[in-house]
Amino acid sequence: MPFHVGEDRSRTWVLRALPQGLQLKHDHRHQDGSHDELTMYGGTSADPANALTQNFPADAYSKLMFQALGRTAAPANVWSFTLEPGHTLTYRLSRPGREFAVAFDLTRPVALPPPAWGAAARTR
Repeated sequence: MPFHVGEDRSRTWVLRALPQGLQLKHDHRHQDGSHDELTMYGGTSADPANALTQNFPADAYSKLMFQALGRTAAPANVWSFTLEPGHTLTYRLSRPGREFAVAFDLTRPVALPPPAWGAAARTR
């Protein structure tokens, strides 16, 4: 799922079904399609199957990357998606001292945006 902020098309959320649950990864790219140094972080849902909310605590790979890059608070990250069918999809980042959320209004369709940076590289 591409997540554009204005003209910045660097972010894509990658969701995969794994035997142990849903996995969320954040694919961050530069405008030329190359990987950002902070990319492919995320986690696997620790919640039992729930169609409306999934929480993704930072996985071991992400914690090691955050520590290596000096992001000392980020290993405590928990990302989540909450769906209110027909109304909103909310993405949230939580950790001690930080809360960020964005809600997408599902009642207001928008035009298809241009592809995320690096999208062509992901389809090869």
